[in-house]
Amino acid sequence: MVPTIFWQFFLFTCRMRNTTKVIYLSKSDISLERPKLIPRLPKVVLSFMKDIVHFEPLTQEKYATYITVGTKAYNQHYSHLWPKGDSAPYIQSSFTKEVLLQEEQDTNTLLFLIHHNKKTVGILKISLKKALDSYSSEEALYVDKIYIIKEATGKGIGKKVLQFVELRAKELKKRIIWLDTMQKGPALHFYLKNGFKKHSTTEIPFPQAKEEEKPMFIMTKTVSKV
Repeated sequence: MVPTIFWQFFLFTCRMRNTTKVIYLSKSDISLERPKLIPRLPKVVLSFMKDIVHFEPLTQEKYATYITVGTKAYNQHYSHLWPKGDSAPYIQSSFTKEVLLQEEQDTNTLLFLIHHNKKTVGILKISLKKALDSYSSEEALYVDKIYIIKEATGKGIGKKVLQFVELRAKELKKRIIWLDTMQKGPALHFYLKNGFKKHSTTEIPFPQAKEEEKPMFIMTKTVSKV
């Protein structure tokens, strides 16, 4: 796993003259308890403090939070995929202590809690190396999970999550980011709006899911070199 201290930063955007700038602030710059700006940071940052999104690397102490928030967000958005809304097959494969212990020990996997204004609003899972067709595992980064609770949607958090992922992909010199999304529903439009393109089709890999709800798209985004 990447050292925890490396990931202790905050991400938010400042919009000036129709441009969007991503700014990272370390814990030495901002206190979680009482945010304070150090002199070398742009003054404009202060007015956007309310839009801070913080990505916290998952530790065993926070497993219960990850499981609770991840399960809640998934069921809010995707329970309709399952007969009688019973998403247990997916939940048991993704949100148990045993699963998280395995994933945390996997150096190819990064797990995060997503915080917005000190409140935990979602979870993120990234696979650092996962091949796709002609793209090798060294060239491709896979976004396994982005789940944000319904109460926090529409606030630009999802966009900041994708910015966070893309910056990590650039650091690793990846060529593409890829993920799976449902063919029905708002997630597809969200990814298209944020620069992803349809690559191919796939389906939910659980036989218990409703047949008519299984179709998915594999989406890809080229990582810019700038």
